Amino acid sequence: MSSPHSAPVGEMLRGWRHRRRRSQLDLSLEAEVSQRHLSWLESGRAVPSREMVLRLARHLDVPLRERNALLVAAGHAPAFPRRALDEPGMRAVRAAVETVLAAHMPFPALALDRDWTLVSANAGVAPLLAGASPALLEPPLNVLRLVLHPEGLAPRIVNLGELRAHLLERLAHQTALTAEPAMLALLEELRGYPAPPGGRGAAEPGAVAVPLRLAVPGEGTLSFLTITTVFGTPVDVTLSELFIETLLPADEATGAALRRMAEPSSAPPR
Repeated sequence: MSSPHSAPVGEMLRGWRHRRRRSQLDLSLEAEVSQRHLSWLESGRAVPSREMVLRLARHLDVPLRERNALLVAAGHAPAFPRRALDEPGMRAVRAAVETVLAAHMPFPALALDRDWTLVSANAGVAPLLAGASPALLEPPLNVLRLVLHPEGLAPRIVNLGELRAHLLERLAHQTALTAEPAMLALLEELRGYPAPPGGRGAAEPGAVAVPLRLAVPGEGTLSFLTITTVFGTPVDVTLSELFIETLLPADEATGAALRRMAEPSSAPPR
């Protein structure tokens, strides 16, 4: 039986199919199930087995957290554990994350969860946050809020219009894929922040990606390109939702500045 607090599993499956813009015929052919049986599952005339839920969810690219929800709605136990990073069984994952972050020094790198909440960061990040409101730096620190808030990094982002449009589009796409209410609320909040005059702004001539151009006190404007890293073939919900954002220098001047900023200060004379 489905949970009294959840929608029927057939309705949930139909919602995911519509979200992925798949027809019943298309999905039934790919998942090797008859269209009639799929129709019965979606209408509630039949209850899917555990194997059927997992098969359809896989072909619909449903996130692991939502696959568990589908299983519970169909009366089955969740298939994917969800462990906190500080649990003993996740020590190797936490160590791997910290190793990756440290390896990117002197370039800034952050580990984030799917809500864009900061999990960890290397020492290259802190110098970029000068001037941000302390309230925005309190945990849980949401990186998108920090970047786009008028009391966060937004006043120092030279290409704010262009970057803001890119980040909002990215979050809107992520929200469409996951159907996560918290992310939808975050998207609406960020859209409500003041937009810079002049609209989106044009991309730089010859640009291959949208950069982050940030004015850093004492260093001038630094330009970054971002690379996103995820774990391959995760079977834990927490790990499947974890990603690392690395800020790589988009020009030689930025690379030189980051290396200079990472140098230890000279020890005071004794």
